[in-house]
Amino acid sequence: MKSLLLIGGLLGFGIGLAFSWSESAEWPASLRHASTTSYMTALLMRWWGTAWRNDLEAAFHEQQSMAAQSTPSPFLKATKS
Repeated sequence: MKSLLLIGGLLGFGIGLAFSWSESAEWPASLRHASTTSYMTALLMRWWGTAWRNDLEAAFHEQQSMAAQSTPSPFLKATKS
């Protein structure tokens, strides 16, 4: 989760700085834009990472429950023979 926050922050800072430079903004404005974009992108990556992790856990639990339902009990095999 922390790595997604760092990736989001660095990615956002680069995007904010690039867009500010493309508009020929002054340095203080460029740093302000880059910092704001960095913060917003880090929050977005944190939210996306949490949603992704929750979906992966739900899929794992669903797969486990499907495997448990399809596997017959060893006690049933022993009583049938």
